[in-house]
Amino acid sequence: MRFSRTLIPTLKEIPSEAELISHQLMLRAGMIRKLAAGVYNFLPLGLKVIKKVEKIIREEMDRIGAQEVLLPGIQPAELWRETGRWDIYGKELLRFKDRHNRDFCLGPTHEEVITDLVRREVRSYRQLPLFLYQIQTKFRDEVRPRFGLMRCREFGMKDAYSFDADEKGAQESYQKFYQAYLKIFSRIGLQVKAVEADTGPIGGSLSHEFTVPADAGEDAIAHCLGCGYAANLEMVHCPVVSQAREAERDLEKVHTPGVKRVEEVASYLNVSPQNLVKTVLFKTEKGMFAALVRGDHEVNPLKLRKFQRAQEMELVEELAADQGEKLPLGYVGPVGLEVPIVADQALQSMGNFVTGANKADYHYLNVNVGRDFRPDAWADIRTAQPGDLCPRCSQRLNFVRGIEVGHCFYLGTKYSHSLRATFLDAQGKERDLLMGCYGIGIGRTVAAVIEQSHDDQGIIFPLALAPFQVIIVPLNCERKQVVEVAEKIYQELAGRDIEVLLDDRDERAGTKLKDADLLGIPLRVTVGEKSLRQGSVELRERASLEVRLVKAEDASREVLLWLENNSVSP
Repeated sequence: MRFSRTLIPTLKEIPSEAELISHQLMLRAGMIRKLAAGVYNFLPLGLKVIKKVEKIIREEMDRIGAQEVLLPGIQPAELWRETGRWDIYGKELLRFKDRHNRDFCLGPTHEEVITDLVRREVRSYRQLPLFLYQIQTKFRDEVRPRFGLMRCREFGMKDAYSFDADEKGAQESYQKFYQAYLKIFSRIGLQVKAVEADTGPIGGSLSHEFTVPADAGEDAIAHCLGCGYAANLEMVHCPVVSQAREAERDLEKVHTPGVKRVEEVASYLNVSPQNLVKTVLFKTEKGMFAALVRGDHEVNPLKLRKFQRAQEMELVEELAADQGEKLPLGYVGPVGLEVPIVADQALQSMGNFVTGANKADYHYLNVNVGRDFRPDAWADIRTAQPGDLCPRCSQRLNFVRGIEVGHCFYLGTKYSHSLRATFLDAQGKERDLLMGCYGIGIGRTVAAVIEQSHDDQGIIFPLALAPFQVIIVPLNCERKQVVEVAEKIYQELAGRDIEVLLDDRDERAGTKLKDADLLGIPLRVTVGEKSLRQGSVELRERASLEVRLVKAEDASREVLLWLENNSVSP
């Protein structure tokens, strides 16, 4: 390809709309352009990188026997109503009516559609296991799309589905996809960590996220250097550290005017935040309840919602008491509170702690479980934090930020049962199919690569993903010899099916060299008058910045040798 004939609208300045480095560099490199909030056009270079990710995915899916399909982006509400997700998925599901007043949605995911397809076509255990996948556009109406391709409303995804006859086969299928994902991300050039994760609105009983450690990541990850345990922060089990309780002291109500926050109360009363207990009110479809956690801990809404087995849960700021009064925010406590109470298990060894007194400007001192109140339930409902111990080996956990690029879910019969997707086993008995679901965010994966691999000058693409393998930069197109040598190398490489970009623009040398670095092309061949006087051209590796001179007549051979030595075998 010739630069002058390719749409590569590079930018010198950082766009004001872009916060993350991946977003900035993809805009500056002319890979994407924004159409609307969370909706992007992919330009030629951006699409070339996307297609390379898709190619690697297809090769690894084919390797485990998965078959590619293509499902509609528009889905009828009837299928979603069969699984019960039409009403509970949330506002991210973009619903609309067609001209016949029938309900549809733009697909954010395809569990219903793929299960409907399979229930119509699979009849016997002899057709199992069955692996199907697609690479297709999804739409989720995010309330706050941001960070470029990291959190879009419209995005490309590879979603795959496994169908098995029994639990053993389903677990084997899960492991095949799990290992395939590790291979995919390795070939792409990403360093990923597989962590235990929540199943979210997809559902199921087992889930792993494939996460790229990055400061720009939205997800917090806890991992143990001792045993290798890793989990999304929302999923980390917090073991109880037992300690001796001191003798109970008399309950005392104290005046705390205008003091509400934990830090303020601790300072005013001259106690540690660890000696406080926070009372947080929530509401579910079953009613209101209170959650208690230690003052230096935070309620984990995911753990709490799961413990309550609630479909939806929201924070409540104040609760009307029987007398018609209201419990003021910042002063709510468990003593005399007439709603169900769920207490974090860390409170079991606490005594003589501070709580709100359910009256504005007042707190209780020396509150004790059993004597002053009794929780209706004990549970692990807090979020892990630095200093916590590994739930497996009791070593200290490490915490990092990460970008989720892939996700595996073991669904079991969650969708097959509700959609009546069954098969006949060897004894002729009708049974529900066992399912797994496996997704990779295509654009997000590209963004994660850039977050993990860049410098002050621009993108550093791994060879497997780069839009071009080689860029040839003639520094002065007015010089006939420079143009001829550059053209000769270009034709020789193009003739060997090398992806090569010739920067034939009539631009200053500095502009061309800066653009070459910005685009992240792995190898640059620079043709200039100075080196040609010595019969040489310059080869420069984008990743290492290593520069060497080679004879002009040997340039194509040296490039081919470099590509061979740096290619990653499938």
